[in-house]
Amino acid sequence: MKADWLSDARKIPDEVMNYLRPIAVRAVEEKQYSPELIADILGMSRSSIYEWLRLYRAGGEAALDTRTAPGAPLVITPVMDWWLQQTVLNSTPVDHGYDTVLWTRAILAELLNKHFGIGVSEATVGLHLHQLKLSCQVPGYRALEQEPAKVTAFLEVKFPKIQRLAEKIGADIAFEDEAGVKIMTRSGRTWGEVGHPPEVAVSDRRGGYNVLSIVTATGELHYSLEAKTINGER
Repeated sequence: MKADWLSDARKIPDEVMNYLRPIAVRAVEEKQYSPELIADILGMSRSSIYEWLRLYRAGGEAALDTRTAPGAPLVITPVMDWWLQQTVLNSTPVDHGYDTVLWTRAILAELLNKHFGIGVSEATVGLHLHQLKLSCQVPGYRALEQEPAKVTAFLEVKFPKIQRLAEKIGADIAFEDEAGVKIMTRSGRTWGEVGHPPEVAVSDRRGGYNVLSIVTATGELHYSLEAKTINGER
């Protein structure tokens, strides 16, 4: 298979070109070969050979080394990256005056503009977030009413006692939950002709069922359905 660089000199690796340019220049300067002949032998354009000669005559062989083209200056600097990371990990938009607890690239772009006076696109913000090893995720929701001290006390003191008691009497530990399912609950999507939403027959009766369920640490599930409200005794 013919290598790509044989038909397109732009694909020749930089480290190869750093050897090739001095050889071509010496062939012209020392051996007195014509630039046109060297260009033909190497498969290069004549303008490339003349450019190499110009660089060599102005700055010697060092001027022939491949130089990476300077890119655009960084808009989001390392300091701003640090600010982005700390802001996402240690606060929510509510702390900055927004009415949501979920971060978006648009909100972060606005805050960058507010704090640093720069205008960046959402795509640029997203690129930097990924470079900071941050990703868009479904959050774990925690109740505002939760008291961390009581949670710690339950996990470290109360629950170990429950485990010891269960082991002593040969009982299983199960975690209980209740849920209500209404007859009129409707959700989901279906396919149909554009501009003509399909009709689906549903019941307009009111009512529903309550589901009482428990699951053990080993994954065993028990549940029952109740038409009435589930009280403490049930």
